[in-house]
Amino acid sequence: MEIILKEDIIGLGYKNDIVNVKKGYGRNYLIPQGKAVIASASAKKVLAENLKQQAHKLAAIKAEAEKRAEALKDVALVIPARVSATGVTYGSVNAARVAEELGKLGIEVDRKIITMHDIKKVGDFEATVHFHKEVEVKVPVKVVAEEEQKPAEVTVEEAPKAEASAQEEAPVEASAQEEEEAPAAE
Repeated sequence: MEIILKEDIIGLGYKNDIVNVKKGYGRNYLIPQGKAVIASASAKKVLAENLKQQAHKLAAIKAEAEKRAEALKDVALVIPARVSATGVTYGSVNAARVAEELGKLGIEVDRKIITMHDIKKVGDFEATVHFHKEVEVKVPVKVVAEEEQKPAEVTVEEAPKAEASAQEEAPVEASAQEEEEAPAAE
């Protein structure tokens, strides 16, 4: 079944593309949701006329997409994640996390235009940001182990002081227990 897309759908096509889909997907999801229309002969003529009239607008949209893509050209993300001893992350690093990290750098990107596999281990990966059907940017993503706060270790010099203070506290607790037992005996 041929349909004309009314909006970008990652993995299927972009706005005003004519694509082939299975009948059930088109009739039960895309058309009722307003994401597509049936590609009849008259709809194709209307699409061609609209594209001809909107050519300058589409060029401006593409130029804006290229400008946003330039901002991401030299960006490389380093994302810290909690990691087990075997190098596997607790949870995963996904498109939402990449969008969040880009936001911290001052580059606002919608998570829906980022495609990548969920990352579940430490290493170097790649995320693709789709600004326009002809403008895509690949962003390197490096997942590193998050530094954990280790408990303060006692040095050799501090060890005798710690033992002495523990011994001082012990007699105080013992004498308090003796005082409580003394009235009970009477």
